[in-house]
Amino acid sequence: MKPVNFDYARPKDVDASLSMLAEDGRSVKVVAGSQSLGPMLNMRLVQPDLLVDITGIDELRQVKEEADGVVIGACVTHADIEDRRVPDVTGGALPSVAHGIAYRAVRNRGTIGGSLTHADPSADWISMLAALGASVTLRGPHGQRTIPVEDYMLGALEADLRPGELLVSVKAPRLGRSARWGYHKICRKTGEFAHAIGAFVVDPERGVCRAVIGATETRPIVIADARPIIADGDPARFDTRTADELTSSAGMNDALERQTHIVALRRAVERAAAA
Repeated sequence: MKPVNFDYARPKDVDASLSMLAEDGRSVKVVAGSQSLGPMLNMRLVQPDLLVDITGIDELRQVKEEADGVVIGACVTHADIEDRRVPDVTGGALPSVAHGIAYRAVRNRGTIGGSLTHADPSADWISMLAALGASVTLRGPHGQRTIPVEDYMLGALEADLRPGELLVSVKAPRLGRSARWGYHKICRKTGEFAHAIGAFVVDPERGVCRAVIGATETRPIVIADARPIIADGDPARFDTRTADELTSSAGMNDALERQTHIVALRRAVERAAAA
């Protein structure tokens, strides 16, 4: 199957993109790496009147290191992060997670902004960035707003993107020198979508101890204060019972599903403890 006929535009700046998104009476889709949208077009799951290609916008490819973190343009690719063309302020967390995304061909084209906006529960960035405490900046007809990554994803394949808005950047916080992190995903084979994801970050300098259970049926389960799942504050002592209670209270009712996700989180915590 092939896509329906559509118009194509490649604007040179964000303002031009926003003008196209504001067109009345036309179905408009934004495309960056096209690793998700491309197959959806071919299967006619989406049938836009206009496809807006934002890969030619320099602003969306820029990276800016700041005192408290790094701002990553929405069109920066997974490979850019993997190859450390993006300054790593996370003690290896960002390049390590990027390296584990699908296959190199996908990482060469796929973008961090596209991944977050596609809002696939099994995607890597939504879980790890939520654990880090990252944020996204959106720009639209009513100005600009910045929200936490975990609030950007509303549910499976649903992002908090208001009409006419565009995700322009992601900001990952700088971890302290004593910070530790762990990430683990369970897949049948390398490159497949994850069945369960565990992410964990402890950063004493910022007073952060966060855990995320990803690859659920909807948005990730974010444990903003993960100290209850670590006995006596020691990452090497994972409290399985408390983790089970937290996942159950978050609405994960299937015992096998909970066990799979708890194993992923436990291995993420163990990785942090061994760092």
